[in-house]
Amino acid sequence: MGTLTGILYAGLVFYGMGWYLGKWSGNFSLLLFCLTVVTLAYWLAERFHFLPRRLAAAENLARQDTLRRADLQRMGIAKVDGDIDEARHKVLAQPWWLDWTAGLFPVILMVFVLRSFLFEPFKIPSGSMIPTLEIGDLILVNKFHYGVRLPVINKKIIPINDPQRGDVMVFRYPVDPSIDFIKRVVGVPGDEISYINQKLSLNGKPVPLEQLDDYYDEDRRTFSKQFRADLGPTTHRLLVDPQMPSSYAMRGRQFPQSEACRYTSDGVTCKVPPGHYFMMGDNRDNSEDSRYWGFVPDENIVGRAFFVWMNFSDLKRIGFFR
Repeated sequence: MGTLTGILYAGLVFYGMGWYLGKWSGNFSLLLFCLTVVTLAYWLAERFHFLPRRLAAAENLARQDTLRRADLQRMGIAKVDGDIDEARHKVLAQPWWLDWTAGLFPVILMVFVLRSFLFEPFKIPSGSMIPTLEIGDLILVNKFHYGVRLPVINKKIIPINDPQRGDVMVFRYPVDPSIDFIKRVVGVPGDEISYINQKLSLNGKPVPLEQLDDYYDEDRRTFSKQFRADLGPTTHRLLVDPQMPSSYAMRGRQFPQSEACRYTSDGVTCKVPPGHYFMMGDNRDNSEDSRYWGFVPDENIVGRAFFVWMNFSDLKRIGFFR
């Protein structure tokens, strides 16, 4: 078993190194599920096979020591050297391959349950959600807000809440579901979304905007026009670059249900199909979103983002956001 465990660990290290070096894409949910299953198998084997064998061996050792001492006493030898406590401890000790498998099962199971059904951490890799989320923000995503889903296959089994306009949502990128994206829900099923000349309209009515002080991007050392938008039950901030032509983001592509969208030189108008959502980044002119690749189906939803738990460059970023 030690050899088998060594081979499994070598395979895990090989897979992880290839993933880290970009040789292949990894699926952390699947990896965590496999680790949970494998360590569970070792834990069951330890609980019902290996541990009883060690306990029986320790009892046999104690019984043999008792018999030996009784024989010596019958021969008149009252004082007997030797202590079996150390030997008994060695017999009961877990071998390394059980310590690093069965011993880790409770921890891996806890991480699997927390990550699959409660909360999952993400790191913001791009500036598409500035000013709400900045590059380097480490965020928490509520996995059960929109319903309980089976891990790995992401199938909803218990519906809870439907996504609402204004929610910041993590989802599987429709073009490549192995990649997670984060954007804001702008349109829900049945909505008509228009983004014309850098202005958003919802069901024929312009989304109210309040201009704020310009936003200063420290990395690019530039200012951007900043607004507060009233979208649904909450308000949020967004950026617009007046120098960016409207047609920049309007690159009509073929995607599932693309017939629900009409592209012009000034923008795009889409009717959101049932069971789908229209997503946009808060950094409107620096976000590849539903304007490019279409709608997000319900089965791609991962969860609702709600909290920045760390940003090593700016600790003031820690806190709730909307």
